[in-house]
Amino acid sequence: MRIVGDQVVLREFTLEDVDDVLAIIGDDTVTTWLSFDSRDRAQAIAMLEGTIERAQQEPRSEFYFGVTKRGDDRVIGFARIGLSGVQAGKLGYAITAKEWGRGYATDAARALITYAFKELGLHRITAAIGPDNAASIAVVQQLGFTREGVLRDHVFTNSAWRDSVLYAVLAPEWGAV
Repeated sequence: MRIVGDQVVLREFTLEDVDDVLAIIGDDTVTTWLSFDSRDRAQAIAMLEGTIERAQQEPRSEFYFGVTKRGDDRVIGFARIGLSGVQAGKLGYAITAKEWGRGYATDAARALITYAFKELGLHRITAAIGPDNAASIAVVQQLGFTREGVLRDHVFTNSAWRDSVLYAVLAPEWGAV
Protein backbone atom coordinates (compact mmCIF):
# COMPACT_ATOMS: atom_id res chain seq x y z
CA MET A 1 0.00 0.00 0.00
CA ARG A 2 1.22 3.50 -0.87
CA ILE A 3 -0.26 6.88 -0.02
CA VAL A 4 1.15 9.83 -1.97
CA GLY A 5 1.32 13.31 -0.50
CA ASP A 6 2.63 16.52 -2.01
CA GLN A 7 6.21 15.98 -0.77
CA VAL A 8 6.20 12.45 0.63
CA VAL A 9 5.10 8.91 -0.06
CA LEU A 10 3.87 6.68 2.76
CA ARG A 11 4.66 3.02 2.17
CA GLU A 12 4.66 -0.27 4.03
CA PHE A 13 7.83 -1.05 5.97
CA THR A 14 10.26 -3.81 5.04
CA LEU A 15 13.06 -5.31 7.15
CA GLU A 16 15.52 -3.54 4.85
CA ASP A 17 14.41 -0.28 6.47
CA VAL A 18 16.08 -1.13 9.79
CA ASP A 19 19.00 1.31 9.48
CA ASP A 20 16.74 4.19 8.49
CA VAL A 21 14.30 3.36 11.29
CA LEU A 22 17.12 3.08 13.84
CA ALA A 23 18.30 6.57 12.82
CA ILE A 24 14.89 7.82 13.97
CA ILE A 25 13.95 5.73 17.00
CA GLY A 26 17.54 5.43 18.22
CA ASP A 27 18.04 9.19 18.29
CA ASP A 28 17.43 10.85 21.66
CA THR A 29 16.78 14.16 19.85
CA VAL A 30 13.75 12.55 18.19
CA THR A 31 12.52 10.28 20.98
CA THR A 32 12.52 13.17 23.46
CA TRP A 33 9.21 14.06 21.78
CA LEU A 34 7.81 10.52 21.41
CA SER A 35 5.97 8.28 23.85
CA PHE A 36 8.90 5.86 24.16
CA ASP A 37 12.61 5.99 24.94
CA SER A 38 15.30 5.52 22.29
CA ARG A 39 15.64 1.97 21.02
CA ASP A 40 18.62 -0.10 19.95
CA ARG A 41 19.06 -2.14 16.74
CA ALA A 42 17.46 -5.31 18.16
CA GLN A 43 14.45 -3.28 19.31
CA ALA A 44 14.24 -1.57 15.91
CA ILE A 45 14.18 -4.99 14.21
CA ALA A 46 11.50 -6.22 16.62
CA MET A 47 9.45 -3.08 15.99
CA LEU A 48 9.66 -3.57 12.23
CA GLU A 49 8.79 -7.26 12.49
CA GLY A 50 5.73 -6.43 14.59
CA THR A 51 4.67 -3.66 12.23
CA ILE A 52 5.02 -5.92 9.19
CA GLU A 53 3.09 -8.72 10.93
CA ARG A 54 0.25 -6.40 11.99
CA ALA A 55 0.02 -5.05 8.41
CA GLN A 56 -0.96 -8.56 7.28
CA GLN A 57 -3.83 -8.90 9.76
CA GLU A 58 -7.40 -8.71 8.57
CA PRO A 59 -8.90 -6.50 9.65
CA ARG A 60 -5.94 -4.21 10.28
CA SER A 61 -5.69 -2.60 13.70
CA GLU A 62 -3.20 0.01 12.54
CA PHE A 63 -1.88 1.67 9.43
CA TYR A 64 1.82 2.24 10.13
CA PHE A 65 3.91 3.51 7.24
CA GLY A 66 7.42 4.57 6.45
CA VAL A 67 7.64 8.16 5.24
CA THR A 68 9.87 8.68 2.20
CA LYS A 69 10.56 11.74 0.08
CA ARG A 70 8.96 11.59 -3.35
CA GLY A 71 11.51 10.08 -5.70
CA ASP A 72 13.61 8.58 -2.89
CA ASP A 73 12.65 5.29 -1.20
CA ARG A 74 14.74 5.81 1.97
CA VAL A 75 12.66 6.10 5.14
CA ILE A 76 12.95 9.54 6.76
CA GLY A 77 10.13 9.05 9.24
CA PHE A 78 6.95 7.22 10.07
CA ALA A 79 3.27 7.98 10.26
CA ARG A 80 0.67 5.84 11.99
CA ILE A 81 -3.05 5.67 12.62
CA GLY A 82 -3.98 3.14 15.26
CA LEU A 83 -7.63 2.22 15.14
CA SER A 84 -9.42 2.62 18.46
CA GLY A 85 -13.05 2.81 19.46
CA VAL A 86 -15.86 3.23 16.96
CA GLN A 87 -14.65 4.85 13.72
CA ALA A 88 -11.78 6.46 15.63
CA GLY A 89 -8.04 6.54 15.23
CA LYS A 90 -4.94 7.77 17.03
CA LEU A 91 -2.38 9.64 14.96
CA GLY A 92 1.36 9.46 15.48
CA TYR A 93 4.32 10.55 13.39
CA ALA A 94 8.04 11.26 13.58
CA ILE A 95 10.64 12.54 11.15
CA THR A 96 14.42 12.09 11.43
CA ALA A 97 15.95 15.17 13.08
CA LYS A 98 18.07 16.15 10.06
CA GLU A 99 14.85 16.60 8.02
CA TRP A 100 12.93 18.70 10.57
CA GLY A 101 11.40 21.98 9.47
CA ARG A 102 10.77 20.99 5.84
CA GLY A 103 7.04 20.19 6.09
CA TYR A 104 7.41 16.41 5.82
CA ALA A 105 5.50 15.65 9.05
CA THR A 106 2.63 17.93 8.03
CA ASP A 107 2.44 16.42 4.54
CA ALA A 108 2.63 12.84 5.86
CA ALA A 109 -0.04 13.49 8.49
CA ARG A 110 -2.31 15.24 5.97
CA ALA A 111 -2.03 12.34 3.50
CA LEU A 112 -2.67 9.71 6.19
CA ILE A 113 -5.61 11.59 7.73
CA THR A 114 -7.21 12.05 4.31
CA TYR A 115 -6.82 8.30 3.69
CA ALA A 116 -8.28 7.48 7.12
CA PHE A 117 -11.37 9.63 6.63
CA LYS A 118 -12.04 8.85 2.96
CA GLU A 119 -10.96 5.20 2.68
CA LEU A 120 -11.32 3.84 6.22
CA GLY A 121 -14.48 5.79 7.05
CA LEU A 122 -13.16 7.12 10.34
CA HIS A 123 -15.14 9.82 12.11
CA ARG A 124 -12.56 11.08 14.64
CA ILE A 125 -8.77 11.20 14.77
CA THR A 126 -6.83 12.23 17.86
CA ALA A 127 -3.21 13.14 18.51
CA ALA A 128 -1.68 13.15 22.01
CA ILE A 129 1.33 15.46 22.05
CA GLY A 130 3.80 16.42 24.77
CA PRO A 131 3.00 19.97 25.94
CA ASP A 132 6.53 21.18 25.16
CA ASN A 133 6.52 19.83 21.59
CA ALA A 134 5.78 23.13 19.85
CA ALA A 135 6.64 21.80 16.38
CA SER A 136 4.17 18.91 16.59
CA ILE A 137 1.48 21.12 18.09
CA ALA A 138 2.00 23.48 15.13
CA VAL A 139 1.53 20.53 12.73
CA VAL A 140 -1.87 19.52 14.13
CA GLN A 141 -3.03 23.12 14.47
CA GLN A 142 -2.11 23.76 10.83
CA LEU A 143 -4.15 20.68 9.90
CA GLY A 144 -7.23 21.98 11.73
CA PHE A 145 -7.16 19.90 14.91
CA THR A 146 -8.86 21.30 18.01
CA ARG A 147 -7.24 21.20 21.46
CA GLU A 148 -9.46 19.16 23.76
CA GLY A 149 -7.55 19.01 27.01
CA VAL A 150 -4.63 17.54 28.93
CA LEU A 151 -4.05 13.86 29.67
CA ARG A 152 -2.21 13.97 32.99
CA ASP A 153 0.79 11.63 33.44
CA HIS A 154 -0.16 10.06 30.10
CA VAL A 155 3.16 8.42 29.18
CA PHE A 156 6.25 7.28 31.04
CA THR A 157 9.27 8.20 28.96
CA ASN A 158 12.82 9.38 29.62
CA SER A 159 12.46 8.18 33.24
CA ALA A 160 9.51 10.43 34.05
CA TRP A 161 5.76 10.73 33.67
CA ARG A 162 4.71 13.22 31.02
CA ASP A 163 1.41 14.87 30.29
CA SER A 164 0.02 14.91 26.77
CA VAL A 165 -2.17 17.56 25.18
CA LEU A 166 -5.05 15.94 23.30
CA TYR A 167 -6.01 17.29 19.90
CA ALA A 168 -8.73 15.95 17.60
CA VAL A 169 -10.26 16.48 14.19
CA LEU A 170 -13.61 15.15 12.99
CA ALA A 171 -14.45 13.97 9.48
CA PRO A 172 -16.94 16.81 8.81
CA GLU A 173 -14.27 19.33 9.81
CA TRP A 174 -11.84 17.72 7.36
CA GLY A 175 -14.36 17.94 4.55
CA ALA A 176 -14.76 14.15 4.33
CA VAL A 177 -18.38 13.24 4.97
